[in-house]
Amino acid sequence: MSVASTARPRIARAKTNGRQGRTAALLLAPFVVIFAAMYLAPLGFAVYRSLFVLKRDGLGLTAPTLAFDPMANYLKAFADPVFIESLGRVLLFGAVQVPVMLGLATGLALLIDSRSARAKGFFRLTSFLPYAVPGVIAALMWSFLYSGTSSPINALLAPLGIEIPFLGENMVLWSVANIVTWGWTGYNMIIIYSALQSIPGEILEAAKIDGASAWRIAWNIKIPMVRPAIILTAVFSIIGTAQLYNEPKVLQSVSGGSIDSAFTPIMAAQAATAAQNYPYAAAMSVILAVLVGVLSITFFKLTNRGSDA
Repeated sequence: MSVASTARPRIARAKTNGRQGRTAALLLAPFVVIFAAMYLAPLGFAVYRSLFVLKRDGLGLTAPTLAFDPMANYLKAFADPVFIESLGRVLLFGAVQVPVMLGLATGLALLIDSRSARAKGFFRLTSFLPYAVPGVIAALMWSFLYSGTSSPINALLAPLGIEIPFLGENMVLWSVANIVTWGWTGYNMIIIYSALQSIPGEILEAAKIDGASAWRIAWNIKIPMVRPAIILTAVFSIIGTAQLYNEPKVLQSVSGGSIDSAFTPIMAAQAATAAQNYPYAAAMSVILAVLVGVLSITFFKLTNRGSDA
């Protein structure tokens, strides 16, 4: 066989690979452009603005000016007890609410997936319906249920001499957590339920033949096999926890002061924006973004370490 005849297939493969690469780049181009314009550019601009300090005239007679001081806003944020408290509040919120919500979502998915379950379509729909309600509308609805004057829940408990201070200072965070759990459990349940549908039936049948109970099958087979879906929903939930804004913002007007303008980090950044201190708001946003990234990466590493063990 000649060298030329041997080289022809290689050249043809190279041309094919080149065409495939150009096609892939062309198909990815819209996503890359939108991602850069909607995510990378705002993040980069926030980092840039956070490197400047807003300086005002003591008498307020002149317009504020920007001075380059890359660490000033970050040092101010870490020394701000209000902002640090908002970060701690959201971390506590996520540490309790996310496991509870994912536990409920996994339990619902397993119940609907069980062979003895009836009306599966109905229960899937009813579990998912709260997610279809916009967050602001859901918060408004729950504000009526939480109200100290018109709460039907407290009205039902009144004959027993019980009154739950839903919007009290020590309970308002968990009232917000209840709204978030109510709205997002069904969404996560659908993701986990879809993963359950991909489990080969032969594995489940073999376990039943071996005498495994429904509980043992769920715990030792189903949950380990849908572990990637549970991890995915956990990461989404961690990111969503950092973005907590709608529910406390809506409840703020009826909370009687239990929810202030810096209840969450995003609300604190919004308050700085309202005060026209954009560099400081940008610094708080960057700190929150870095914290979310660190938590997500740490969670992935811990879960992957568990799967490798």
